[in-house]
Amino acid sequence: MSRLHDTFQQLKDNHKKALIPYITAGDPSPFMTVPLMHEMVAAGSDIIELGVPFSDPMADGPTIQRASERALQHAIGLRDVLSMVEQFREQNSQTPIVLMGYLNPIEVMGYETFARLAAESGVDGVLIVDMPPEETGALTGYLKANQLDMIFLLAPNSTSERIEKVVSIASGYLYYVSLKGVTGAGHLDLDSVDQKMQQIRSMTDMPVGVGFGVKNSETAQSIGRLADGVVIGSALIERIESCLDTPESAIPAVSELLKSIRTGLDSI
Repeated sequence: MSRLHDTFQQLKDNHKKALIPYITAGDPSPFMTVPLMHEMVAAGSDIIELGVPFSDPMADGPTIQRASERALQHAIGLRDVLSMVEQFREQNSQTPIVLMGYLNPIEVMGYETFARLAAESGVDGVLIVDMPPEETGALTGYLKANQLDMIFLLAPNSTSERIEKVVSIASGYLYYVSLKGVTGAGHLDLDSVDQKMQQIRSMTDMPVGVGFGVKNSETAQSIGRLADGVVIGSALIERIESCLDTPESAIPAVSELLKSIRTGLDSI
């Protein structure tokens, strides 16, 4: 079984919810990413989503777009991100790592090469925002051959047919986007999230993480009552962005927010 499967199973056995933070690799600097990842684990994170910087995102709001721009100014590419995962694995062999990004860098590298290098570096799963399930055939085969999970997004307007298609090929967990729009936008409609979660759970027993709009311990706690995991990204990037003059101060800033969210989730 994969690290993702084992992690969700252990959390379920212990009646806990997964805390899944997102940061962009290379932001605020290439040298800060691995220390940030370790600190996120120390603060109570269960899975890390590591963003691959991309120049033309379609799902990311302004906050994460700026994080990608800062990383790209440091010339961070996909191979650099894989190298960061490899460095992280030198001290941590347990925490699952999911790469989140867009298809273009993977297309350039080549599906087979990407899957092999990702597995060798210690990646556990891949979430490609702009790759619909209908077009995943070749890549899915390479990912499965390298024991990598393929994670998909579901949205408020996902139909039953769409959900069925996604769950037939997805593994690891499902990422439910809690609102229409980009990351960091809008306000959570918990009733709507609850209704959609019931629909998804009627079709699969795969764990579901919820993101987009989770900003603090209170919203995380509300979502945690409905989902198996809570994904938080823009709020963390905002903490990092506030520390650009002193990048090393991003570590305690991120840690403080994650610890408060961990406390909230554990109180459910």
